[in-house]
Amino acid sequence: MPIQFADRLNNVETSAIRELFKLLGKPGIISFAGGFPDSAMFDVSGISEAVNAALATEAGGALQYGATEGYNPLREQLASFMGTKGVAGLKPEDLIVTTGSQQALDLLGKTLIDPGDKVIVEGPTFLATIQCFRLYGADLVSAPVDANGVDTDKLEQLIAEHKPKFVYLIPTFGNPSGAMLTLERRKKVLELAVKYQTLIVEDDPYGDLYFGEAPPPSILSLSASVPGSRDYIAHCGSLSKVLSPGLRVGWMIAPAELLAKATMCKQFSDAHTSTFAQATAAQYLKAGRMPATLANVRKVYGERALAMGNALRRELGDAITFTQPQGGLFFWASLTGAGGKVADGAELARRAIEKGVAFVPGAPFYAKDPDLATLRLSFATADVAKIEEGVKRLGQAI
Repeated sequence: MPIQFADRLNNVETSAIRELFKLLGKPGIISFAGGFPDSAMFDVSGISEAVNAALATEAGGALQYGATEGYNPLREQLASFMGTKGVAGLKPEDLIVTTGSQQALDLLGKTLIDPGDKVIVEGPTFLATIQCFRLYGADLVSAPVDANGVDTDKLEQLIAEHKPKFVYLIPTFGNPSGAMLTLERRKKVLELAVKYQTLIVEDDPYGDLYFGEAPPPSILSLSASVPGSRDYIAHCGSLSKVLSPGLRVGWMIAPAELLAKATMCKQFSDAHTSTFAQATAAQYLKAGRMPATLANVRKVYGERALAMGNALRRELGDAITFTQPQGGLFFWASLTGAGGKVADGAELARRAIEKGVAFVPGAPFYAKDPDLATLRLSFATADVAKIEEGVKRLGQAI
């Protein structure tokens, strides 16, 4: 008897990125496709010490079932951590711990989206977000992005027209765009939230990965300067890109009513995020090792981003355009077709695999009207020598 699947699965398809990974078993291939941090950057000794400290100080709490809202020592540490980033007065009860920030997005989908609801996302945006919100039946509306982040004038037009359930943004070094929303535009977003009484979801997994000058304060932090805006902000954070994705520790800060509904839905999903992982993360943050860890990853990723930018200019010339990222893990680029070169990202991806280098075409990152000339390149997991060789191969493919 055939299995009758839920109708909601008709709205989603397998991740194009996951499908691409099936092609990466070819020996000697250099991959710019993933969105992973470099495992060589993990502070293994610090995490090991944190594990031992968690077991030594409260083994019962670390190994037992826990509260759905999160392990309280970690909530305290996360509130303090957010305080160092300008979020004043945050209390542990103002946040819940999630199994990675992606669970926070899933909880937002569960608690807020009815089939047919309009949700505004950036164009381009995080592929998993598109899939997650569509799974719950959202009608996604795409707001254009430039090098300075989402176009807030166009965003206001879209909010006024569509009256969305919420707006989802990655304002700092977005995936895949790498864009950084300017301070002026961040304040405009907060003003729009109040004017139209629209929830703004700020996803911030990359904000700590800056290479030079620190980015503007988070939208959540800036909400203190726009009266009434804090009631319309949900902020999702994660330790995956800066500490370890294997811990699966994220968090969500949101108005109390939304947190309560999200906590209820989380009870149905996983009861709670791993208490052992939470206790480990709490001890790591308590030990004060995060600043040194961040300094190290910023230095390494900054060097790799610079190397990739230089190599792209050297090897592809006017066949490609991009903005040099100031942080994060990605280059977002467009093919120009100059000199008769390839102008389609998917076609170049196929040719590049044959030359031994992989990246992700840009089209899947659009909820609507994809730009077929775009592509995403990650510099995180390849050292400078591999970056230079990989971009050389890319130049041969184009």
